[in-house]
Amino acid sequence: MNQALLIAQMAISILIVVAVLLQNRGSGLSSVFGGGGAIYRTKRGLEKGLFILTIILVILFIAIGVANLALQ
Repeated sequence: MNQALLIAQMAISILIVVAVLLQNRGSGLSSVFGGGGAIYRTKRGLEKGLFILTIILVILFIAIGVANLALQ
């Protein structure tokens, strides 16, 4: 059981890294030099779905970590 939780936690951690990297596609070095536009915009479509998926993955990661601690 412990081994399965560890494997699940590793898989979820990889998915979290991928989701975070996909969200960060719009920022670059231009914002460092003052080129980043301070335009307020809302998340829509795929961007919003990826944001919600990231939150769900983080909650699952924490829940599996707590379950792993409880079983030890």
